[in-house]
Formats: sequence, structure tokens, C-alpha cells
Amino acid sequence: MFTDPIKNLTAFGLREDNIVVDLGAGTGFYSIPAGRIVSKGKVYAVEIIKDFLATIKNKVKEANLHNVEILFGDIEKNGGTKLGDSIADAVIASNVLFQVKDKEQFILEIKRILKQKGKVLLIDWREALIMNKTNIVPKNKAREMFEKKGFVLERDIDAGEHHYGMIFIKH
Repeated sequence: MFTDPIKNLTAFGLREDNIVVDLGAGTGFYSIPAGRIVSKGKVYAVEIIKDFLATIKNKVKEANLHNVEILFGDIEKNGGTKLGDSIADAVIASNVLFQVKDKEQFILEIKRILKQKGKVLLIDWREALIMNKTNIVPKNKAREMFEKKGFVLERDIDAGEHHYGMIFIKH
């Protein structure tokens, strides 16, 4: 396994009553375990690929989770997540930074939906593994981009051999 969502979410420190947004949720790799952790909270799984939305829906049903809401949304547009301002305690952005074209707007959307002092779990690929190296964002560059938008690095986490992980706080 490239990265372990349960290990990463444990390091992130989610609480059972948190409101969590999984941006670019894919097939629910983080949404499902986050839904189990925040048993008294809520997870919004935001994804733009409709086939993935159906996959997450099936996994949520299989897991018998009632606190995961699946949303079709564009994480690169202001308001594209369809979520209100300052609603989230935590945002998960795993393996999406290298994919988004408008990285600045992506970070601004995270900032918009996060509560003051809310946290971001950023996990992305290390340089060595990506076939198209022009898309990857080195860890130091990712940190710089988030800090320029008013986030403060809380700490690094061990996200596995092929990924870097950082936790930022909205300041």
C-alpha cells in the first residue's frame, strides 16, 4: 500500500464531532475511514468524476455510514465545493494538489470552507514516483503555496514511502 489513510487520519487528530471535507475524494479512500472516526460529526466527500461518486455511495452504504455526504463539486473554483463559508473543522487533500490546474484557487477554496484555526491534511506524491514530473509539487513548494495564503505549518507527518504529508492551520 502506498499510503495508509487510517494512520494518516490518526496523525491528523480528527475528533468524533468534527466536520470534515475530503476534497477530490476519488473512490472514498479517506472519506470512509474519516466517516468512521467522526461518528458524531460529518464528512463531505467532494468529487468531480461522476463514476467515483457512485463508487463512494456504494462504499458508504456497505460501511453503513450515515454521516458521509457525497457532493459533485469543482474544487478549483470559488464556491465550487457547494459548501458554505467556514463550515469545516478539517480538510483532507490527498493526492490532488498535483492534479489541480489552478492550485491558487484550490487553496483559496480550502481557506474559504475552513473555520478559523481549522486544519488541512495535505498528502501528495514525492517527486521520484510520478511519470509526468511536470505536474508534481515538491513538498517545499506546497508549503510555500499554503503559507502565502495564510496557512501555518503545524507539523509534518510520515505519510509513507512515496508521499509527503503536512498539517496546516488556517491562521
